[in-house]
Amino acid sequence: MAEPGGAGAAGGGGSGGQQQGSPAAGGVAAGRPARSAAESPGGPGSARTAGKKAQLRAAPRAKKLEKLGVYSSCKAEESCKCNGWKNPNPPPTPPRAELQQAVVSLAEPCRSCSHALAAHVSHLENVSEEEMNRLLGIVLDVEYLFTCVHKEEDADTKQVYFYLFKLLRKCILQMGKPVVEGSLESPPFEKPSIEQGVNNFVQYKFSHLPSKERQTIVELAKMFLNRINYWHLETPSQRRLRSPNDDIAGYKVNYTRWLCYCNVPQFCDSLPRYETTQVFGRTLLRSVFTVMRRQLLEQARQEKDKLPQEKRTLILTHFPKFLSMLEEEVYSQNSPIWDQDFMVSSSRTGQLGIQTVISPPPVARSVSYSASPSSLEQPNSGNMSPACKVSSAIDPNLGEKRKNNEPYSMEDSKRPRVVGDIPIELINEVMSTITDPAAMLGPETNFLSAHSARDEAARLEERRGVIEFHVVGNSLNQKPNKKIMMWLVGLQNVFSHQLPRMPKEYITRLVFDPKHKTLALIKDGRVIGGICFRMFPSQGFTEIVFCAVTSNEQVKGYGTHLMNHLKEYHIKHNILNFLTYADEYAIGYFKKQGFSKDIKVPKAKYVGYIKDYEGATLMGCELNPRIPYTEFSVIIKKQKEIIKKLIERKQAQIRKVYPGLSCFKDGVRQIPIESIPGIIRSPRIQINSTAH
Repeated sequence: MAEPGGAGAAGGGGSGGQQQGSPAAGGVAAGRPARSAAESPGGPGSARTAGKKAQLRAAPRAKKLEKLGVYSSCKAEESCKCNGWKNPNPPPTPPRAELQQAVVSLAEPCRSCSHALAAHVSHLENVSEEEMNRLLGIVLDVEYLFTCVHKEEDADTKQVYFYLFKLLRKCILQMGKPVVEGSLESPPFEKPSIEQGVNNFVQYKFSHLPSKERQTIVELAKMFLNRINYWHLETPSQRRLRSPNDDIAGYKVNYTRWLCYCNVPQFCDSLPRYETTQVFGRTLLRSVFTVMRRQLLEQARQEKDKLPQEKRTLILTHFPKFLSMLEEEVYSQNSPIWDQDFMVSSSRTGQLGIQTVISPPPVARSVSYSASPSSLEQPNSGNMSPACKVSSAIDPNLGEKRKNNEPYSMEDSKRPRVVGDIPIELINEVMSTITDPAAMLGPETNFLSAHSARDEAARLEERRGVIEFHVVGNSLNQKPNKKIMMWLVGLQNVFSHQLPRMPKEYITRLVFDPKHKTLALIKDGRVIGGICFRMFPSQGFTEIVFCAVTSNEQVKGYGTHLMNHLKEYHIKHNILNFLTYADEYAIGYFKKQGFSKDIKVPKAKYVGYIKDYEGATLMGCELNPRIPYTEFSVIIKKQKEIIKKLIERKQAQIRKVYPGLSCFKDGVRQIPIESIPGIIRSPRIQINSTAH
């Protein structure tokens, strides 16, 4: 068996009937690309494999040991060369549904070496349930790859599948993690990536456009990158027939990398998976662009009647021109979009603000947000000091706290005064009163008061340095920071304990997904809560995925303060809408944070982008960029005090006490209302009756 990337190691998954060098199944304009035949050689087998994994992980431990024993070498004696336990009473082939398979005893002998099953699985005696489930996942991937090897007709593709089969088989025996070895190298394979190059292209060609037209280009860029990520490349042998003069050897290496790192991991999730656009660069794009462009446009024309009107115009009118302009830059020898320092030089003239179409935005701080690994940040941005500021060519003001007294725009500063406004001198006088404890009447409200805000205690703890807030996330582009990885593990544990109905594997996948970020709440160096979210800048909203605070730290205002920090973080990034699916226990919390069932984001903007949860309620929150949310309750409290003091001053000015009426004691039955002392001075009473 040659290592992948060697002279004979290349191929494409063609056994599922997927056309080579073709788009994945689904409309060209789909917001979330459909995954079918392009996802695996077996097509629907990917879903079946996922179902089998879930079923096997829920099985009793004895059944799991039996399954792992089949792939575990015998340890009864050193001379035994048996590399897997074989059932002496194998189930019928194909399995019969009406026969319930009994759990095999650990004393059951192996059909090959006659040693007991226990001798094959003795190394698993003290293994945790989590590790055992991981190994079982690899087992099912091995079985699926074995099927692919036998079904695949292309010899080179069969060879790669067989290499990955042996790699995963070895991982089960050694209880290790799969690492593709050989001459393929590790991703990313070329810089800048396709993703960054397209991003640079949009910046280079369309930065002068008005906002609405620029947004159209952003949509086209997203669409194009999605198609590449789910594009099924042609095999080297097919390419040799189509273009015999091309560099087939170089294409074969890139194609084998694509199989090992991008394609096969889509249906064998025990292998690390990467997005094609993030790990490959101009070389691969040049090799597929012409064919891809032709087939995309042909598919769009064929399916034009199925597309909604707005998508039809976008794809049939704007998309061909977009692809033609991009093609020039892809094949041009002097295009600046492929320069390593393109983003640095272009940032001096102002950013488009659309780099987040493809990659996460540079992490800005509101108060103490720490640097998370990001391809747009400086390599030395690992300083975790709460007051740290990240220098960046993209935004020179990252890390600065938004000041409450900072004007928001020139229009605000020139706003005309309304007739009847309270004089500013009076406001300043009242403010000096309510901020001076010695001048206040009665005890000052503190965080222990029944009238204090929910987040008052948390805000005071943050000022004292007891708690910190950091936005963290995983990265495929930089070496992970140890502290950030520890925090991510802590966040995964908090979410898993506080959200028991959510699968632990699902939580882990999202928390460590580079497309997701988490606002972590740190107390005494450990994670006690957080909000996991994914930003969709081009769509104008962020999805809140998980939100939790550890049980022994609840009812302290941390949840409210967390959400307020998240709101300020998004105002910094100009994303002013939150969406989330809240379960029945979380609806109350989100209502307190300003969420409602009245969704302000157009449905077309979020359908296909956010995860839909059965039995949950979709809620949204629209942010106001004029509000400093972390200080909002303090501001409201001061406003109430101002109004109260102004009322008291007004009352003191007009207050005069008159003696009561004594004429009725003398037998007078009625008097005119205007004769009542003080009644004429009241501006609120119209005199049209007589007092009795």
